[in-house]
Amino acid sequence: MFNFIKKSGSAEKESKDKKTATLKDKLIKSRDKLGNSLSALLLGKKEINDDLLDELEMVLISADIGIQTTEKVIESVRKNASRKSLKDSESLYKFLKLELTKLLIQDSNLVVDSDKPFVILVVGVNGVGKTTTIGKMAKSFQSEGKTVMLAAGDTFRAAAVDQLKIWGERNKITVVSQKTGADSASVIYDAYESAKAKNINVLIADTAGRLHTQGNLMKELEKIKSVLKKNNTNSPHETMLVIDGGSGQNAINQAKEFNKAVELSSISVTKLDGTAKGGVLFAISDELKLPIRYIGVGEGINDLKVFNASEFTEAIFD
Repeated sequence: MFNFIKKSGSAEKESKDKKTATLKDKLIKSRDKLGNSLSALLLGKKEINDDLLDELEMVLISADIGIQTTEKVIESVRKNASRKSLKDSESLYKFLKLELTKLLIQDSNLVVDSDKPFVILVVGVNGVGKTTTIGKMAKSFQSEGKTVMLAAGDTFRAAAVDQLKIWGERNKITVVSQKTGADSASVIYDAYESAKAKNINVLIADTAGRLHTQGNLMKELEKIKSVLKKNNTNSPHETMLVIDGGSGQNAINQAKEFNKAVELSSISVTKLDGTAKGGVLFAISDELKLPIRYIGVGEGINDLKVFNASEFTEAIFD
């Protein structure tokens, strides 16, 4: 029997040492919003009826799972309830956990092949933690024994270039940059040529943060991809969108627009430790059919986690 009653988020968080916090601790707000809300709803309920399903629908939508994905889950619940395979609230809770897990792409690890340099083009709007994600990814690749180079393609903001250079200095990684306002595609082209000449394993390219509604800036991304493909038809090998987990359903709109412009390979989600909107990962994966590579759950260098679907669901539900 699963435990319906759980400690409150604030009490449990305060009782944990931050240095040993688990993923469950990091996702405490999202767990309160989804897992604990489902527990509270189903506590003591014996019959699965329309009233219960209506309440269940509201819980899922309020947890940012989205209307489209929620409807799919509810329809699956109805079918299984009519077949008598769901007999009570406990079986329903377990079924929901399984159904949501199935929405996530299971094999989402980024595989860096032998094509050198393996180019990761990172895109996203301002303020989502794009540059920080790049720095943490670079450190992770270094720890695997890979050589890394960074391209400061966000030439519109001097602060973005400076921030990337700080990450480079900290980890002794070369950062290719030009003056503020330089052509972003030119910067990334130069970085590619340098990385190729130096036999670098991974080149991570930053780009200007932009709203997905800004057509001229989206065209700049198309230009960057076109320039890279002139060097290597397989490049960029990965086009990763970074989104802020706290943006909820707006993150899905961002992802759809970026995907139209530059054909995304994956999504990474930041700031999940500070939001109750972690349920949006289920909607993103379901609606866009794109893998989630990384999740950011804190400020520390090790708080960028390789996404694992089962671990994520366990942290939200148990």
